[in-house]
Amino acid sequence: MSLAIVFSRALVGIQAPLITVEVHLANGLPAFNLVGLPEASVREAKDRVRSALVNSGFEFPAKRITVNLAPADLPKEGGRFDLAIAIGIIAATYQLPPAQLHALELVGELALSGEIRPISGALPFTFACLEAKRSAILPFDNAAEAALIQGAQIIPAKQLLDVFHHIVGQKTLTYFQAKNVVQAPRYDTDLQDVVGQSSAKRALEIAAVGGHNLLFTGPPGTGKTMLASRLITILPPMNDAEALASAAIHSIVGKPVDPATWKQRPFRHPHHTSSAVALVGGGSIPRPGEISLAHHGVLFLDELPEFDRKVLDVLREPLESGMVSISRAARQAQFPASFQLVAAMNPSPTGSLQDGRSTSEQVLRYLNRISGPFLDRIDLQVDVPKLASNEFAEEVKNRGDSSEVVRQRVMQARQVQLKRAGKPNAQLGSKEVEKYCHLNQHDQLFLQSAVEKLGLSLRTYHRVLKVARSIADLQALKDVQRPHLAEALHYRAFDRMLAQLARN
Repeated sequence: MSLAIVFSRALVGIQAPLITVEVHLANGLPAFNLVGLPEASVREAKDRVRSALVNSGFEFPAKRITVNLAPADLPKEGGRFDLAIAIGIIAATYQLPPAQLHALELVGELALSGEIRPISGALPFTFACLEAKRSAILPFDNAAEAALIQGAQIIPAKQLLDVFHHIVGQKTLTYFQAKNVVQAPRYDTDLQDVVGQSSAKRALEIAAVGGHNLLFTGPPGTGKTMLASRLITILPPMNDAEALASAAIHSIVGKPVDPATWKQRPFRHPHHTSSAVALVGGGSIPRPGEISLAHHGVLFLDELPEFDRKVLDVLREPLESGMVSISRAARQAQFPASFQLVAAMNPSPTGSLQDGRSTSEQVLRYLNRISGPFLDRIDLQVDVPKLASNEFAEEVKNRGDSSEVVRQRVMQARQVQLKRAGKPNAQLGSKEVEKYCHLNQHDQLFLQSAVEKLGLSLRTYHRVLKVARSIADLQALKDVQRPHLAEALHYRAFDRMLAQLARN
């Protein structure tokens, strides 16, 4: 009777909990049993492991093999435990010293030939190994991604036999050292590509400064989508912590992380037919949705009223908390979802309010597809009008500042916010708004009068203050003044349009 213990890691959300692989060999009829709440893909490991061991030159023991994946109450899925199970069987047959396994954690799917195939979630696995102060043995194809975790001891391997030789000391595998190939963000688009729309560009810059949510409203062909897609070109680059959090989300869904461009902010553009699960995540095995894939980046919703109203309303809580919790009968998972929302829409079902083809009732019915609580969470509502034919030639000549110039202004203003409160203005709490957005008595009365006239909620009142704070930061001013409030109130185009339609 013999027992071997090998360490591996599961994948639950963006966490990688420790899995202790216990392999026990006993006399009796030959059998191979996997216990510990394995899914079907894990139970199939016994066939993959048997063939991989035989094809790698090992003798498969004709004994009763029991493999326990502890803890037993945590569901296990995928082929990520194959390598640990195979090494455990080799150790249980005394072909390698079990003491050598205590400082290692292994993960990888085995091919029938003994080749080690890549797995998803290499970043959470490597980070957990670093915290546990163990070396990480993983597939060679995951090494570059795993090396984004600074200080981790990464041992990439291509074959099961290579891992065996490394553990017994016959042929040591080389620790992987990442090359510093991080590139500055490069974009194929620029803010100067958009003709005219100086007011919308100004709003885009303010949104980038404070991390504010933004809604463009205007007829087709006015540049709403072009403007939205260029927001990432003026946002500050991600720091290491933000980039790692964003990369971890892509890692767990199996999307390759390019070490050269991993600090570029994500831009997600889901179709309006997307379901609630596609946007926020879910499934019987919880998986992240579009809002998590846009973590520390931009989520762009085009044709906003065409999204199902219930689908949009599920975004309300993540927009406030920056986190989404998914609960199923047997599993629960949390995914970060701190994203910047940019949306675009037409002002009427026919595309324009001036074409005379829609009545006020039809327009209101169309606009009411978007709930008030959802609109409350959008800081800037900007009208993007159609350029007159006599204005187009002049606007083509004057394109405004490039994305690079605007980004420098944004970064300077963002640094002021981080130094003052440790966060962008859009993330300020109510007490922080009172502290950093203080108004004198006359400006306070001015803002209260405007809020009552537009029928804005208390949440929107605070958001107007946050936008005004960002405008003041762009001008490097300490206090929020009335011109800043007036400009922030100007960016409530949707509210004004609804109020006018209601009067008509």
